[in-house]
Amino acid sequence: MTSTQPETSTLADRAAAASVITECLRAQMVAPPRSAAARLFGRTPLSAESEPWYLGALGELDVARRLEALGPAWRVFHSVPVGRGSSDIDHVVIGPPGVFTINTKHHEGRDIWIGSKRLLVNGQRTDHLRSASFEAKRASQRLSVAAHALIDVAPVIVIVGARRITVRERPATIFVLRERDLVRWLCTLPAVVPPDAIERLADAASRPSTWHDAPALEPADVAAFDRLRREVDGARTRRRGWAIAALLAVLAALPFAALAAWASVMSALT
Repeated sequence: MTSTQPETSTLADRAAAASVITECLRAQMVAPPRSAAARLFGRTPLSAESEPWYLGALGELDVARRLEALGPAWRVFHSVPVGRGSSDIDHVVIGPPGVFTINTKHHEGRDIWIGSKRLLVNGQRTDHLRSASFEAKRASQRLSVAAHALIDVAPVIVIVGARRITVRERPATIFVLRERDLVRWLCTLPAVVPPDAIERLADAASRPSTWHDAPALEPADVAAFDRLRREVDGARTRRRGWAIAALLAVLAALPFAALAAWASVMSALT
């Protein structure tokens, strides 16, 4: 059994987060190894270059896992290479309500503010809305050519791990959701696409040539990413262990410190 996902000729078999996993591992390859002390105290194995790709992969994997709950009437494609370069669409979803591009954003512990034309993360402007809109328009153009019909594609942004989401005004044409609300929202939309049309669209969407001018599905080393993930989780566990041990040591020392302080006060009074 090999550790790398076999190269496929159809997007139906492409691993979730394949593109970002590949970039994460590529960046991690040049990261210097941790010293024994660094491993002991739980320093993360991730480099500054690989960490953003790693977090992006976690977000896409989370959303992909949730999309597995969709019923048999739905078709889902992950990490779809699009255009001429290295860009990809995190998820393309086809079902009774239509076609959706899903752009996953992993913002764990962050505060999100949503306006009609802006999306802020911890008060900082982002290009999330513009990027999602462009992605859906490009998907519509590509899929329409392949299907020989005008195909509307709705852009969706899924926020993973946010601490708080404040909606000042919802964007007119872009749907912004928490990860936990995605599947329920999709399933409540009205059905407008018959089953045979879903199959035809899914067939067109599964062809890499539909999306990319020079399609080449680079296999993702999912097993290597899983090993890296276990290392990252193990380092986090060790850091927490040291933090708890330090807290317990402080708490254990408090009675002795209080007793010493009391004895010092009594000595001064006498």
